Amino acid sequence: MKLGLVTYQVAQHWDIETIVKNCAAAGFAGVELRTTHAHGVEESLTKDQRAEVRKKFADSPVKCYGLGTAFDYHTPDQTKLRADIEASKRYLQLAADIGCEGIKVRPNGLPAEVPEAKTLAQIGRSVAEVAAAGKDLGQQVWLEVHGKETQRPDRMRTIMDHADHSNAYVTWNCNPGEPDANGSVKANFELLKHRIGCVHMQELWDTKRYPWQEIFTLLKGIGYKGWTSWEGGGPTTPADAVWGLKCYKRIWELYVEHA
Repeated sequence: MKLGLVTYQVAQHWDIETIVKNCAAAGFAGVELRTTHAHGVEESLTKDQRAEVRKKFADSPVKCYGLGTAFDYHTPDQTKLRADIEASKRYLQLAADIGCEGIKVRPNGLPAEVPEAKTLAQIGRSVAEVAAAGKDLGQQVWLEVHGKETQRPDRMRTIMDHADHSNAYVTWNCNPGEPDANGSVKANFELLKHRIGCVHMQELWDTKRYPWQEIFTLLKGIGYKGWTSWEGGGPTTPADAVWGLKCYKRIWELYVEHA
């Protein structure tokens, strides 16, 4: 397994140079750049600017493995849905241009006025379309287990059953509510283990929030060798952040060692 950083919180105000410097100093192997944040890695970048971003990572020990977009496919507004699908495809091209492995997309809820089954099927079909476009670019599509209603693993399994494409994966998100009455996530993990493309993790020291050792053991059990990335909060000033990242890495290492 590889340790990465999702720039959604800790690194939201950092430019590319700061991200590379801090991750390298802390021993983080990769980053998932959240779009719309201060890094400025957006579809508006020119060909030369994309090449420059790619070179900054290529010349460092830190890989930009993915783009964390906020495109979602649950809306009943078909014009917005089509716009988000087409925007996802453009960001797949951006991801390919800067040397990524894929992009993250998401559902963000269930519209009350639409039957649940219809929405879940729509999300799945949308993911399949985007995944097909990503296949041609060598980019995976990761549907985040996300949204107040849609983050339930059983619903996500239904979505992924509709997303019938070999290039469609999920981002396992380590959400509250996944552990059962005994504190185990195994039953929910079983629903999606065959489609896990990357993993987001939060505060590994908070064992009341999530059974961290179990999820590492489950991931090891399926031979998972992908990204496990910190998406939680923490110090955002560079000096404090490097210290925080180093602490996180050590805890991560202990879980991996005991998986």
